[in-house]
Amino acid sequence: MSTGSGTPSAPAPTATTTPDSRKTSSMFSSLRIRNYRLFFLGQVVSNTGTWMQRIAQDWLVLSLTGSSAAVGVTTALQFLPMLLFGLYGGVLVDRLPKRPTLLVTQSSMALSGLALAALTLSGHVQVWHVYLAAFAVGLATVVDNPARQSFVSEMVGPEQLQNAVSLNSANFQSARLIGPAVAGLMITGVGTGWAFLANGLSFAAPIAGLLLMRARELHVVERTPRGKGQLREGLQYVAGRPDLIWPIVLVGFIGTFGFNFPVWLSAYAQHVFHAGAGGYSLFNTLMAVGSLVGALLAARRGTARLRVLIAAALAFGALEIVAALAPSYWLFALLMVPIGVFGLTVNVTANTSVQMATDPAMRGRVMALFMMVFMGGTPLGAPVVGWVTDTYGPRVGFVLGGAVSAAAAATIGLVLTRIGGLRLSVGWHHGHPRVRFVPREREELAAAA
Repeated sequence: MSTGSGTPSAPAPTATTTPDSRKTSSMFSSLRIRNYRLFFLGQVVSNTGTWMQRIAQDWLVLSLTGSSAAVGVTTALQFLPMLLFGLYGGVLVDRLPKRPTLLVTQSSMALSGLALAALTLSGHVQVWHVYLAAFAVGLATVVDNPARQSFVSEMVGPEQLQNAVSLNSANFQSARLIGPAVAGLMITGVGTGWAFLANGLSFAAPIAGLLLMRARELHVVERTPRGKGQLREGLQYVAGRPDLIWPIVLVGFIGTFGFNFPVWLSAYAQHVFHAGAGGYSLFNTLMAVGSLVGALLAARRGTARLRVLIAAALAFGALEIVAALAPSYWLFALLMVPIGVFGLTVNVTANTSVQMATDPAMRGRVMALFMMVFMGGTPLGAPVVGWVTDTYGPRVGFVLGGAVSAAAAATIGLVLTRIGGLRLSVGWHHGHPRVRFVPREREELAAAA
């Protein structure tokens, strides 16, 4: 699964730099760092396998049970460990060396995929096997996610952090383009078991990348010694920082109610448009196209402010409502592209703004809280959304997710403007209407004048 604000600008170009090379430098500059390049290439392969397994897993559960709620339970089980143990995972990550930790977590996820492949290919798979495999992957993710998030800064340093986080998201979304398409072909051609096998084998790439890294080139971050109260210390740190807590609250609402796409898209493919596995794969692929565009735009952006986060979240919720009511298959499919753009913008902007604003010694715990809220909310939302989808239909379930996302964005946007001492200013500029936020003092001076 994956994946800013306040990023440093790219290095100034030399006199011989062309405009095109400036863009390339800005968008892909962190790939010049060898350790990060190895990490990035390994994740390309592994993320493709992960998306293949996600599509195959959802489709297998739907085939075995015929229930959207069962798909929601599978999704919930995969993210439930993050909700239960995510903060403790962050404490461990702040204490442990990141690279050996990632070798362990990546290996355990590979074994889970291979076990599910063996059960499916042998014809012995049952739905509880899928549930167990999803839960096992979720347990590994408790440590793997904050370790990967915080390890990025050790590979690239603070100057390239936003670029690397954005490229990680582009990486994930590129795999999301390839994975569902290949999974759809494999499911219809040779069966779901081969998709699970491909995922298990794909972890060889990131494991090899981690082993080939040069430890001396990593940015040393002092590990937190074992001690009491470290979990409470992390929570207090976030609670005293409005620039951290409100983005985390927003992604919590959106992750819980707005990102239940396995439930909705499988239901639309199966019950609304009767398009089968190919339609489900197409919906995911088109959403990945939009997400990839959003990630590359984030990589090019010099800075991304919290107002970008709020605007993207509002657009994301509104587009989900529009898509839910789309009357035709192709209109619904095409709307997946802008939903992907704004959904990814929310993710990257919130992720990077939180990382950039966090002390390195606290980053594991803060990012664990971020991922726990974003991903761990799914176990709460997915069964509810699955039940609403089964009971009232996919359109009502999708509308619910969009409405909650948009309402949360609007409310938190108002809270942030109050905290920042801002007011909404509506006026005219060169004959055109202009809406913006300005400091209250400026509004009051304008009114007095």
